[in-house]
Amino acid sequence: MVDIRRSVEVEYWVVDGEGRLTEPGELVDAAPGVEREFVEPLLEVKTTPCETTAQLRRELFERVGRVLERAAELDRGLVPLATPVNAGEVRDLPSERTRVQERVVGEDFEYVRHCAGTHVHVEQLPGRAVDQLNAFIALDPALALVNSSPYFGGEHLAAGARSKLYRRMAYGDVPHQGRLWRYATDADEWTRRLERRYEEFLAAALEAGADRRAVAAHFTPETAVWTPVQLRETFGTVEYRSPDTTLPSRAVRLADDLAGVVEHLADTDLRVGGTPGLTEDAVVVPGFETVLDHVDAAIEEGLESDSLRAYLDRMGFDTDAYAPVTHDLGTRGTVTRAEARELRLDHAARLKRDLQQVAVGDD
Repeated sequence: MVDIRRSVEVEYWVVDGEGRLTEPGELVDAAPGVEREFVEPLLEVKTTPCETTAQLRRELFERVGRVLERAAELDRGLVPLATPVNAGEVRDLPSERTRVQERVVGEDFEYVRHCAGTHVHVEQLPGRAVDQLNAFIALDPALALVNSSPYFGGEHLAAGARSKLYRRMAYGDVPHQGRLWRYATDADEWTRRLERRYEEFLAAALEAGADRRAVAAHFTPETAVWTPVQLRETFGTVEYRSPDTTLPSRAVRLADDLAGVVEHLADTDLRVGGTPGLTEDAVVVPGFETVLDHVDAAIEEGLESDSLRAYLDRMGFDTDAYAPVTHDLGTRGTVTRAEARELRLDHAARLKRDLQQVAVGDD
């Protein structure tokens, strides 16, 4: 079986000792792969491409652990929740790229500021990148495995609040930008899609008063879309951008499961139609409209949907191995800002325990 390299990018909210959102400050220098995100209280931890689960776990845990060590000195914490639950205003970092996006999306860009996610990169199979892309499109509903907040502004929104905010509310008026795309027929057709979407984005930006040179300086056809599954020629990967931020152990598990599907695909065919699942000779995926039905269930119900659980189990995921925290949080009613601060502190402590409890395996 071929070894498939995989990497992750996980975003965490930074809080002070009282659970208030705050800037990362010196945390950015705590480890390699640690970067600011586009809003002030969000920090991203990236890994390099890793050939095994053990390597990925070791690197992610080491980097997050070093950030936590520095955070303890500064009385700060990292929060693995997809939204800050109830936080009021979340401010941008000064950025021309962000200003262009705000012009295009308008007031609805406010929803994006309250979203923290996980991106998984899996290297492209030589000659099979489009099949891999289409497999990941069919696996988009796996976002339900790590749904980590049902709240926005203190109110229950959906099992996957971030996905609803991002796809349906922020990009509702520009659906080609933020929603899942149909299966691709080949790499050239995917490239044409990117080019069309870029031209649409450019036209919208110019109409909104953006400078053409600013758009050209900060966006390319590949970086001007936010669809949740993307073929990334820049990195030689297929990127799965659907999941919420989550505990490091679950980010590693998800990356491993996705890489496992790709490893299975290396020796089989991709087939659209029929009973979905991994068979001896194929990765069988449903028609796109059925995928969208599962995506809706993943966002609105999460793993409380029996049909979704059955689908994900057939596609190679052990749904019992995941325990999305959204279903625990969703039992509450309205969450006040004071209660949200306590929740953020609770989940910052949970992240610390995750690193302490999960042993790093050998290669």
